[in-house]
Amino acid sequence: MKAILTEQQVALSIKRLAHQILENHIQLKNTVLIGIQPRGIYVSDRIVDELKKLVGPENINYGKLDITFYRDDVRKELKIANKTDIRFSIENKQVVVIDDVLWTGRTIRAALDALLDFGRPAKVELCVLIDRRFSRELPIHADYVGRTIDTFASQKVMVRWKEKNEVDEVVLV
Repeated sequence: MKAILTEQQVALSIKRLAHQILENHIQLKNTVLIGIQPRGIYVSDRIVDELKKLVGPENINYGKLDITFYRDDVRKELKIANKTDIRFSIENKQVVVIDDVLWTGRTIRAALDALLDFGRPAKVELCVLIDRRFSRELPIHADYVGRTIDTFASQKVMVRWKEKNEVDEVVLV
């Protein structure tokens, strides 16, 4: 097991990602933030908390998206769906999709399909805590990245959160 991000580095990365999003979306006008269920929610909740400190909660449109039945591998095993909670249209909005790890790109492809149920966005950007850049199966890249790492396909990136694992860290197994 190898540490990729310590607790302090996770906190700094989240703060930096929030500031980068705000740089490109001043006051978050016409912008919505969408966290991908289940693991992306930990990252998106924290980014949204940082943004609330900077622009106030009234300026933030934040939703959570379940992509379970949009995945191309859902037929292989029984999946238990999470909850989608998007109470607004994304029609003509700037959408920032947030997830923990970008690996093959298949989760993001599924998220793009699922998003269309809520309107046609003007633009979609991707924010991830970890980008496993040499493992892509689809032509998808992140606009905001906490840390880029190179891994073998056999390795796993584990993102641990205090809420679930009692510590914030990212490790390579």
